[in-house]
Order: sequence, then C-alpha cells, then structure tokens
Amino acid sequence: MTPSLGVCYYPEHWPEEWWAEDARRMAEAGLAWVRIGEFAWSRMEPAPGELDLGWLDRAIDTLGAAGLKVVLGTPTATPPRWMVTRHPDMLPVDASGRRRGFGSRRHYDFSHPGYREECARIVTILARRYGRNPHVAAWQTDNEYACHDTTLSYSEAALHAFRDWLARKYQSPQALNRAWGNVFWSMEYAGFDEIGLPNLTVTEPNPAHVMDFRRFASDQVVAFNRLQTEIIRQFSDAPIAHNYMGRVTGFDHFATGADLDIAAWDSYPLGFLSDRLEAPAAHKRRYLRQGDPDFQAFHHDLYRAVGRGRWWVMEQQPGPVNWAPWNPAPLPGMARLWAWEAFAHGAEAVLYFRWRQAPFGQEQQHAGLLRPDSAPAPALAEAAQVAREVAAMGEVAPARAAVALVFDYESAWAWETQPQGRDFDWFRLAFAAYRALRSLGLSIDILPPDTGDLSGYRLVLAPGIATLSERLKAALPGVGGEVILGPRTNARTRDFAIPTAPLPPAIPGLDAVVALAESLPPDIEHPLPRGGAIRHWLERLEGGAEVVERTAEGWPVLLRAGRVLYLGGWPDDAAFRRLLAEACARVGIATTDLPEGLRLRDTAALRFAFNYAPEPVEHEGRTIPAAGVAWWPRG
Repeated sequence: MTPSLGVCYYPEHWPEEWWAEDARRMAEAGLAWVRIGEFAWSRMEPAPGELDLGWLDRAIDTLGAAGLKVVLGTPTATPPRWMVTRHPDMLPVDASGRRRGFGSRRHYDFSHPGYREECARIVTILARRYGRNPHVAAWQTDNEYACHDTTLSYSEAALHAFRDWLARKYQSPQALNRAWGNVFWSMEYAGFDEIGLPNLTVTEPNPAHVMDFRRFASDQVVAFNRLQTEIIRQFSDAPIAHNYMGRVTGFDHFATGADLDIAAWDSYPLGFLSDRLEAPAAHKRRYLRQGDPDFQAFHHDLYRAVGRGRWWVMEQQPGPVNWAPWNPAPLPGMARLWAWEAFAHGAEAVLYFRWRQAPFGQEQQHAGLLRPDSAPAPALAEAAQVAREVAAMGEVAPARAAVALVFDYESAWAWETQPQGRDFDWFRLAFAAYRALRSLGLSIDILPPDTGDLSGYRLVLAPGIATLSERLKAALPGVGGEVILGPRTNARTRDFAIPTAPLPPAIPGLDAVVALAESLPPDIEHPLPRGGAIRHWLERLEGGAEVVERTAEGWPVLLRAGRVLYLGGWPDDAAFRRLLAEACARVGIATTDLPEGLRLRDTAALRFAFNYAPEPVEHEGRTIPAAGVAWWPRG
C-alpha cells in the first residue's frame, strides 16, 4: 500500500471562483484527497426541505477535474438553526441539568428520535446523489463523536431510551435490583419507569447504575453511526470512515468501528501536549513545539486496531491551533515528521487540517497550509516534501509487533466511576505502559479486550482491565512468552461488584488475592530496591504465588504463575521501563537504549526513526536532526 496525503477543505467558505485554483495548487503540492461537507448542512438545506446542492455538485466536479479524490462528510455534527426550532428538545443536557445551546457544534442528543430521523433523511439524500459519483472515493460519518463532552446527555429523550435499554437487558426490575445491589441504601425499584439518570444525586450514585448508563450511552453512539453507514452502503461501495479524537474514551470505539471500513483520528500533537497529557512542566517545555514523543503513536496503534488494519489521520495539525490553553508553532520539520510517523504505523492517508486559515468564525487562529490571504504557510512546503518522498518510496507495508497492549474502553468507565484515588485514570495507566515499551525502542500492537488469539506475541500487557472477558482469559495461555496483568485487573464483575469467589485478582492459575488496596497521594511513593517506585496505587497481595519483586518495605508487588505475572501497583516511569526491559529479556525481545526523544517503528521492510528532541541525536552511527526522520532497511 502506497500511502497518500490530503487536506480538509470548505468550499462553502470561499468564493466559487477560487475553487479551481485551490484544486490546482492542492494537486501541485502532491495532495490526493480532499475532505469536504461535514459542517455544511445549512448550505445544503437552508430551510426545511429546501435543498441547495448545486454548489456541492460543482465543488466535487472541480476537485475531481484536478485529479483529487473526495471524502464526503455527512453534516450531522452541525444541525442548522431551523433544526433546533423544529426539535427544541434535541439539544443535549449536561450533568447539572442545564440544556446546552445552539451557536457552535455537536448540539444534539444521540437519543433524540426526531433528530435521528432528520439525520437519516439528509444522509439518504447525499448517498443517493453522490453514491456513484466517480470523484467521491470515501465517506465520513458525522465529525468527532464525543468531542466537547457530548456522549452523555441527561435529557428526557435519554431517560426514556435508557429505561427501554434497561428493560431489554434485565427483563424485570427484580433482576436489575439484584444486579445493581440495590438493597444497599434502600435503592430498590418496583418498575423501570421509576429509574432515573445517574445525575443530581445527593452524593455519588450507584456505580452499577453509572456503568449501565455509560454502556447505554456508548450503544447510542454505535446506533447513531450505524444508521448512517447502513444508508450509505445502499447507494455506495466507497469505504466509510469516522474521525475519532485523542484521549476520548466516552464510547466504545471498537463497537463503533465494527460498522466502518476505516478508523480515522484527528491528530493535534501540540494541542494535546498542552491540553490532554499529565506530564511534568519540564517535559512540556522540552516538547512544546514537537508534541509528546508517544501520544500520537499510541493513537495510531489504537485506531489501527479499531479499524482492523485500515486507518487514516483525517486531520493533521499543520501549525498553531486555536483551542489549547497555549498554542505554539511547530518546530520546522514536525509537519513532515508527524505524517511519516503515521505512515510508519500503517496509515493509508494523512490529511492536513486545513487548506486555508479561516478569517472568520471560532477557528480564526487555527493555521492551515495557506494563510488567510492564500500565501503559503510553513507546512505547505513540508507536505509537498512528504508527497515527493512517498511517491519515491512506494509501498509502506506494516509488520506485526512482538509486543501487544490490550485497550478497554469499559475499564476507562469503570475506574472513572469509582477511581478510589483522584488521579487513577485508566487511559493514563495504559499510556504509561505503552510509553515504557516505546522508550525501549519497541513497536507495539494494540488489541481489543475480547481478543481471542494472542499466539505470535511474546509479551502482552493488560493493565487495569476491570473485567477480563472470557475470550481474553482463554487466550492468555496462547501467548508465546509472558503476560503482565494488573493493577486492578479483574477487580469487578460485569455488574460492578467485587468478585468474592475467588477474591481478586481472580487470575487463572495465580495463587494470590488482593487483601487490601490503597490509593496514594501524588507526593507519596514506595521505592523498589532495584530501581523506580510504586506510585498512585498499591495492593497488598497474599497467597502462595512466586514473588518476583517486592517494595523496599517487603510487600510483594510482582507475582508469577507460569507465563502470567500480576503487577500489584502502579510503577513510575523508571520502574515501568525497568520491569518491561527485564520481561523483554526473559522472552527474547531485543530492546534499545534510545537517546531521549528518539523513537523507532518497524515496518515489514524498514526501520523508521523519529527525533522528537529539539536537538540532533546520534543513533547507530546516524545523526538525526531535530524534528528529523530517518529510515533504513531492517537487519
């Protein structure tokens, strides 16, 4: 597969006489894809039933005439003002009971039946009209599900849909009461119509109630997306994608992705470093203009799994963004590095956001490949360089890694529901494990939580999985080397209860129980004699399992039962790196002592090196400049 580049474009923002010149310049820069349409409902349908698609016909024809392939977005993320007049109760309601308003985007409730019907109508119109258009080579559903905290809504529509969901799942209120443990605090219900949403309670709501609401809300996203994909597939054979976001765990992306052909995500390395990553101030200063060395790669591997091998970057940051607390400019070379890193992880396409910086609206300060006056912005030359390099290289074939990490959205909901420690965040734990592996020079595959085949992997990590699926438990013996579980693995049943027979960790073959678990304030640590420390979370483990590592106080923290190891605490970065380096040595995986900021990625034929450091680094006799990319044949 030869990867390609593209750009996000909004023809409705610009005079029509500019379109042909824009298309010519895009093609001249080596771009192949153009995404359009995802925010244009008010121009497609200015009034209810009053369609105006002539401009969209001409825009698609103009882009196609320049040799560009179109990704056509459905416009359901930005319903027009008349839609809210028609369906005033379609607006989502936040956890405090406040109805959110019109005036930006994502102002709809996934559960609202009237809005779903409107979405089905506009998607049908677009699919009928453009499903066989030779220039429409892919589709995108909606835009960034869950962005701006919009998965959970506490509206009347959500309440009625949630009660129906519960009735289908439990069949009787007595079964629900037993599953939720509603005998606690006299929370028993006599009927499904008595059940409310888990907000505005005096203190915390029942965690089992919260977990079912999270599952329900995720299912609503899946159903909303499926509504669109089923319509598009009636009229088009082009692949369908959705563009997910970074560090968004509010719905199950694996379940949503099952109805799509391609998983895409929107990569904003500098914005995410500032806005979505726990890191010391010194780390954020060092990588201010490059982004965290592992955050983008983590999502590349995650969405490769969500897309079952097919994935894109639908929006790639080209310059300063507008939405983070601070918005620096990328170091020269980073727009090239970010694209090449995506390709090395198997991306089919990388599309920069956006073609021309907007002179109006909420995103005026968001850079594009062109300035507002149409002069080239710095990233345009870097995009053109990548296009030339890709054309010269040809195919970039992915390779299976020797190491895998299991990612589970339900575990993120579980530990958000009942964290026990303010800073126990499941994404943060999973990312810490990934970061430690990548700092050892390793390529990593990310797997869904119901994976049934782990053969071929020599090391598998599944940290903090709240409830191990039966398929995953059955697959553990098939790992060719070692499995590392914990902390908090299998610590809850599907009904969000502590399993009592046996006590957790309830790992097959592991003679150990968690007698007590404590969360630790940020300034408290338990040192490990061989380096590093346990922070955030520590379990007191008892039983006859082999002890591999203890804290300085003598408490067992790493246990073994054959090929399965259980980690009873949260290691800091130094301890995680050491523990995983030792595990790799035991199972015959070679690791590399990398310079700070350098990361590697293996494809079938090549090894890529990416220098996130702000200064040149030396590696294996090569000097890689700041923001530099290098590749060579694998030995």
